Amino acid sequence: MANELNDQQIHVAPTTVHQFSDDAISALYMHPSDSPGMVLVPTPFDGLVKNKLGFITGDCKRLADDAAKLRQWERCDDMVTSWILNSLSKEIAESVKYVANSIELWKEREDRYDQTNGAKLYQIQKEINDLVQGAIDITTYYMRMKKLREEFNNLSFRVQCSCQCVCGAKEGTYKAEQDRRLIQFLMGLNE
Repeated sequence: MANELNDQQIHVAPTTVHQFSDDAISALYMHPSDSPGMVLVPTPFDGLVKNKLGFITGDCKRLADDAAKLRQWERCDDMVTSWILNSLSKEIAESVKYVANSIELWKEREDRYDQTNGAKLYQIQKEINDLVQGAIDITTYYMRMKKLREEFNNLSFRVQCSCQCVCGAKEGTYKAEQDRRLIQFLMGLNE
């Protein structure tokens, strides 16, 4: 039966085809040393290794057309779910351990942690508001402000408009943001 499975192909993503076998590049490949208790990263979890990213992005779809393929997919998904749970603190893991699969677990994790960006955004905005030139030169003051703004922009949700604006609102919004930043910068300068 294993030899029959080696010759079959399964679709992992719309344009990607993987062999259902012991091929190490397949998303469905499980190394003999892989175990649910395995710790993937020694630091807080922010990614996935072992060619299993497709399980949390949705690219590696549940395979229901063949019982053997479905069992293999479920085995891999269970392993990815275990890895994610083992990478979370005990309290957080307890609150999400009953999700249906790894993609739902990942989405739940994203929802929770994305909300905590609010505290970080508040902290950075407060640092921007409190920043003044004081005893530092203007270049250093500018660079500190720029660094804080870049950090704020990286954390904050921004909608990228790609529409063809004919009323000028897009440019007006951009100009208003630039003016606000300039005023904030000038307010922190020494007299």
